[in-house]
Amino acid sequence: MSTITVTNIKATGETASRSATSIAAAWLQHNSSHAIQDSFNFSSISDGGTGLTSDATFTSAMTNDDYAISGCAGTTTNDDGFWAVTAIATTDFNVRCRTHNGNLNDSSNASLIVHGDLA
Repeated sequence: MSTITVTNIKATGETASRSATSIAAAWLQHNSSHAIQDSFNFSSISDGGTGLTSDATFTSAMTNDDYAISGCAGTTTNDDGFWAVTAIATTDFNVRCRTHNGNLNDSSNASLIVHGDLA
């Protein structure tokens, strides 16, 4: 595989360029069975129990554990309210998904996006 080193990128048809460092380092979408539907730079996730995604593991590690994680989760009953990230490491992290009333709940459609520097 070849490596192209750039400072900024611009996709065909776009008028503005953006910093190559602001591109997501990893992203994934998974279902309530914790099966990855699609992803980039994630090798696996584990089901840690109801509402718990354990060991969302990167294919390529991050430089440090100061990366930013954002995401969303939802179900067909619209009962998901929020999620929290725990146990952040350079190689993986865990996620807890809760309903609006605080109960742990498996999401039928969860998406996570990670921004930061790859090691």
